[in-house]
Amino acid sequence: MRVPIIAGNWKMNTTVSEAVELVNEMRQGLDEIDNVDKVICPPFISLAAVRELIKGSSVKLGAQNIYFEEKGAYTGEIAPLMLAELCEYVIIGHSERRQYFNETGEIINRKVQAALKAGLKPILCIGERLEENEAGRTEEVISQQLKASTTRKYYQSGLIIAYEPVWAIGTGMAATGKQVNKTIGFIRQIIYQKCCTRVAQETRILYGGSVTADNIAEFISQPEIDGALVGGASLKADQFLSIVKQTSEIGGLKEGASSS
Repeated sequence: MRVPIIAGNWKMNTTVSEAVELVNEMRQGLDEIDNVDKVICPPFISLAAVRELIKGSSVKLGAQNIYFEEKGAYTGEIAPLMLAELCEYVIIGHSERRQYFNETGEIINRKVQAALKAGLKPILCIGERLEENEAGRTEEVISQQLKASTTRKYYQSGLIIAYEPVWAIGTGMAATGKQVNKTIGFIRQIIYQKCCTRVAQETRILYGGSVTADNIAEFISQPEIDGALVGGASLKADQFLSIVKQTSEIGGLKEGASSS
């Protein structure tokens, strides 16, 4: 069965001391919640400190980005094996990386490949802009992004997808549960066409975009949605705990894969 995932993307927020304080506020509560994979993704500078705090718990650690080269003269970048010693998951292809750092489908593809090679679990972000959505091009854009960023082997290796419509990220304009369920169903159909029924059913696909404790139930109750990539609400211990708890209570196990 597909086990839901709630991943908190802290983005460029929290100092090391603030990260430690936030983790201490919610570590025990998160550890007490079953039937959902819990992942927190702080900035690079806090990975080591957070890793020590969650050691021995059911909470998992993720990074927000990765570089595709193993090592070398790439000042400021973080190599896959550097991350593999600290965490299990890594977010790749977030719309902010695409928009502000000009990451192309080719670059994202190489990052996913590098992450898998290093034994990391990539969370690949895809999603359309507002003008593309209003023009009825959502499925076209998503198809193009998946084609550029993935191969059949990636899905077979446990790739996780996060559907994040750009117009909903940090805007308070969350999509409706039915809208997201339809789009994620389309993504699953693409995976089926590229791989097979089993892999399509096993692949966990999350929603991201203004997810809060007030609206998570609407998303997690949908049959195709396997969790959420949470932004701002993951920086508030009570909000994030509520999101994870509701997911555990409502989401249940969905037909497909086993837990990570």
